[in-house]
Amino acid sequence: MTGTPDGTGATAGTVTRRRARTRQRLLDAAFEVFAREGFGRTTVEQVCDRAGFTRGAFYSNFSSLDELFLALWEERSARMLDDLRAALAGVGARGPEAGVRAAVDATPPDEAWYRITAEFTAHALRTPGLRRVMAARERAIREALLPVFVASLDRLGRRVPDEEALGDALVAVHDGTAVQVLMQPGDPAVRDRRRALFMNVLNAYSTPRETP
Repeated sequence: MTGTPDGTGATAGTVTRRRARTRQRLLDAAFEVFAREGFGRTTVEQVCDRAGFTRGAFYSNFSSLDELFLALWEERSARMLDDLRAALAGVGARGPEAGVRAAVDATPPDEAWYRITAEFTAHALRTPGLRRVMAARERAIREALLPVFVASLDRLGRRVPDEEALGDALVAVHDGTAVQVLMQPGDPAVRDRRRALFMNVLNAYSTPRETP
């Protein structure tokens, strides 16, 4: 009979899966509580109550609510990147407009998540160490997203002379237009302008590739 040295019969794989499930339940619970209460008013106890765990389970996975938020941010960023890759991969060579529509539709603004991130950003701006962590993770996300757009533009016969500038412009357009969409969720013209702005940015920061 195999098992852990303590005789419980639990294998290392079982413990790892159990820990992963615990961690995921805490992340899911945190999203709900952050969205409902606001990051600044959320307590560890509230997250634990929502997840159905004790404080011990929380602190065996996260050292603080800040760390929990950053883990949640990484999870959602990875999901967004996967959705974006899948959307752009299905576009092929149908043209830049189709690519922009696919990219924008694959990453719609989420009101609950926007509220959470806006509150956490304000918190980070008051915390120098956390501000640096946020800035580094923003760069990491941008660096992960940029190759997706650059590869898509390359398939359309366009090159990007300054990838860093394109990344900054895409982030600015995404963040700015997200607020407009959330403020006027039922107005299709706002979404159309959002797509048009993304199209303008991609055109402005890329050039036709020279053919031999």
